[in-house]
Amino acid sequence: MDAVTIDFFEERTSRAEVLIEGLPGIGHVGKLVAEHLIHELDARKVAEITSCYFPPQVIIEGDGVARLARNEVYLSEGEHPAAFLVGDYQSTSGEGHYVLAEAYLDVAQQMEVRRIYTLGGYGVGHLVEIPRVLCAVNRAELRGEVEAAGGEFSEDEPAGGIIGASGLLLGLARRRSLDAVCLMGETSGYLVDPKSATSLLRVLSALLGIDVDSTQLQDRASEMEQVIARLAEIHQARQDDELSYIG
Repeated sequence: MDAVTIDFFEERTSRAEVLIEGLPGIGHVGKLVAEHLIHELDARKVAEITSCYFPPQVIIEGDGVARLARNEVYLSEGEHPAAFLVGDYQSTSGEGHYVLAEAYLDVAQQMEVRRIYTLGGYGVGHLVEIPRVLCAVNRAELRGEVEAAGGEFSEDEPAGGIIGASGLLLGLARRRSLDAVCLMGETSGYLVDPKSATSLLRVLSALLGIDVDSTQLQDRASEMEQVIARLAEIHQARQDDELSYIG
């Protein structure tokens, strides 16, 4: 198997103004946003990406049929066409992260993309009532536009930099003279976080200049808050039982 294989489904490569990366990560924040946009914008799949840098396993579909792990590229058309990079996994090795990031940029340039948005979660280790959207850019000139859309920049966050595709694509895109912006929704990091995804979607939508219905994400966020509240009740009840036993 090749290090990376990219299979396009169409003879002529489609064009897109932006590429939006939403691969699995902390709280699945970026993945939730990208998949929500794919659904809302009725994007179609235009390519599949397989790699020996993905985990050594197959995915079992609902009908019991196995397939290789893969990432996928979708395209939404219209006045401002956008490509989306989503899928099953990121790389299992440091080398693979670089190889795959370069392959993703090859796809972006084939599609004549002018800007890349990478989406992810910023884990803070505790529940967040109003998630911030922390940002990074690969050119200082992009900062004002991102702040105007509601993104925040913090000198000390994220500490240690941005790991994985969301970070590498910024640095490697700069070497190819491509603009890139990373948006990170603040999240506990413990659970899938649609609440953080809703905050991130709001900033991304402003940057893209589109109006997207976020009802589905908001509903999922409400459901998750109920689950968290129930878990907290169970935890408190167990603590009360332990204190009663000790007393």
